[in-house]
Amino acid sequence: MLVTVRPVAERDRQEWDTLFEAYCEFGGDRQTTEMRDRVWGWIHDESAQTICFIAQDDASNVVGFVHFREYERPMPATKGAYIDDMFVSPSARGQGVVDRLIASVGEYAKEQGLDVVRWMTSETNYRARSVYDRQATKSNWVTYQLNT
Repeated sequence: MLVTVRPVAERDRQEWDTLFEAYCEFGGDRQTTEMRDRVWGWIHDESAQTICFIAQDDASNVVGFVHFREYERPMPATKGAYIDDMFVSPSARGQGVVDRLIASVGEYAKEQGLDVVRWMTSETNYRARSVYDRQATKSNWVTYQLNT
C-alpha cells in the first residue's frame, strides 16, 4: 500500500471523526461528539497547539492520524514535538502507516528546528511498541499523572 501523509483538511472531518472515535474506544476513553468537535476546533485554530496529520492509502482513504504539538524544553533551552495521539485503522495495520506518520512528525520537527520528538504508549501495547522500538529510543523516564 502506498501511504501519503499530509496535514488534515476540512474535507477529512468524517473519516477523522470515525478514526478518532475508534482510537478513544481502543484506549478505553469515553468520547462524545462534543469532545470530538472541540478537538476538531483545536486542530483548525491557529492559536491552539494541536496539529494533525492524516495518512491516506492509494485509494485516498484516510487510514490513520497523528495529533502532536510543539513544546518548550527549559533545560536545553530548545523546543520539541510531543505526539499526543496516533492511530491506524485496523485494516491498514502492518503496512507501514505508523512508520510514515512518525517520519512525518520527525520531518516537521526538523523543518521547525525542533530537536526531539517524544511520545508515550501503554506498557502493554506490544504491537505498537515493536514499531516504536524500530523508530526511536525508549527513554528511561517514568510517566506520572496527577488528575485534578
